[in-house]
Amino acid sequence: MIGIIVTALIGNALVIASVRRHRKLRVPTNRYVVSLAAADFLVAVCAMSFNASVELTGHWMFGRIMCDVWSSLDVYFSTASILHLCCISVDRYYAIVRPLEYPAIMRRLTVTCMLGSAWLLPALISFIPIFMGWYTTDAHLEKLRNNPQVEKLEGSLRE
Repeated sequence: MIGIIVTALIGNALVIASVRRHRKLRVPTNRYVVSLAAADFLVAVCAMSFNASVELTGHWMFGRIMCDVWSSLDVYFSTASILHLCCISVDRYYAIVRPLEYPAIMRRLTVTCMLGSAWLLPALISFIPIFMGWYTTDAHLEKLRNNPQVEKLEGSLRE
């Protein structure tokens, strides 16, 4: 598990560094790739590392609020990563189907709006539902309030 995390960190950092270092790689398509690499890098840092700690220790040791933060970040960065793949698919579609119009369609503003959406929209389905408690039943939330020493995510963490 640690090897996967380290590989994800190094691989995505190399993608970002390559585009930053070589001016010829700074094309609109690679803006999607760099943003995807950033999202995947953050998945490794903010989601996989906490999951590894749970797998290694057998329990959650960071408290209930941090559990919600971790869950939110996991959903957020994973969803952002998926939306980046959708953006790349749309970009490639227009590059193949409309190669002559592609530069006019995929202007800097269009790419910026698509990437902004790929980062903004996941926040609506991650932080809001988790912090509002919409992800579970009222009985489970009441149990967590009455037993603060129990930090459990159903199905993934042990008490």
